[in-house]
Amino acid sequence: MSASPPSRKTVFSGIQPSGSLHLGNYLGAIQQWVRMQEDRNSFISIVDLHAITVTQDPKMLAERVRHLAAVLLAAGIDSEKTTLFVQSHVRAHAEGSWLLSCVTPLGWLERMTQYKDKSVKQQSVMTGLLTYPVLQAADILLYDAHEVPVGQDQKQHVELTRDVAQRFNHLYGETFVVPEPVIRKDGARIMGMDDPGTKMSKSEAGSGHALLLTDEEAVLRRTIKRATTDSGRDIAFSDDAEKAGVNNLLTIYQLLTGKDRDQVVAGFADARGYGDLKTAVADLVVEKLAPIRSEYTRYLADPAELDQVLQKGAGRARAVAEPKLNQVKERMGLAVPAELR
Repeated sequence: MSASPPSRKTVFSGIQPSGSLHLGNYLGAIQQWVRMQEDRNSFISIVDLHAITVTQDPKMLAERVRHLAAVLLAAGIDSEKTTLFVQSHVRAHAEGSWLLSCVTPLGWLERMTQYKDKSVKQQSVMTGLLTYPVLQAADILLYDAHEVPVGQDQKQHVELTRDVAQRFNHLYGETFVVPEPVIRKDGARIMGMDDPGTKMSKSEAGSGHALLLTDEEAVLRRTIKRATTDSGRDIAFSDDAEKAGVNNLLTIYQLLTGKDRDQVVAGFADARGYGDLKTAVADLVVEKLAPIRSEYTRYLADPAELDQVLQKGAGRARAVAEPKLNQVKERMGLAVPAELR
């Protein structure tokens, strides 16, 4: 059993600084985070400790952290409503990960799908790749998060977090809230413009694949105009694999307008073909992303403001995570000096 939740639930989300954010990130995650911050205690962490499970260029990693923070703020994350912080700025995450690794069976980690998939591609597997899910569990459990918005590919990691929390509670008494994964049904998988059979990726190389939140208008229009479709003309949602490209464009249009599927299809009843669909989607994407690109540019132009937001966020995060870490240590029999309380 988990602790009784307060009237206002806590939600935790983590995002890696591994590349530029794209429309799939916005529709599948950021929109949800923006809504959740209105009625939940919201924590969003830029998880740079997770990023170093693979070798990073230090200067580029630091730059990506700042750019990611700027994009999130530009896309609607309100630093007064959401605690936005950099993971490595809160030491409790690394220490908590070690404590939780001491109650996590090795077999639980070895069966993780992402570990198995990534490890076979590497000649030498770093320990961090194996223990990555334990750090993720610490991220979530330190804030007593009730909800964790994730994509389907991360659901297994939240399930492991639940297992770790329940095992710790069983061994040492009620300590952690057992979190629930929250997966958005529509828009959780926005596909690539060049390959509608592949999920849009922020790390995918080459133009024509992703619609970046910071792309210029001309780039957005060109990418959508060249989007892969099929040889037909029927503009309708379909489960047919051959219609995946059209389905993807319609899904983007639906999520950006807030209309239901029937309304979207009805709006294209008089369209002359996929060219009209692509033009309408491009117009809408440009309209929605223009203010995000403008705000992003403003934040990068004012480093002091960005630093202040991240410093404030780290302070708020530490105020929650450190007392929780101390509770965990005490439950495990580890003395906590008075000056660290």
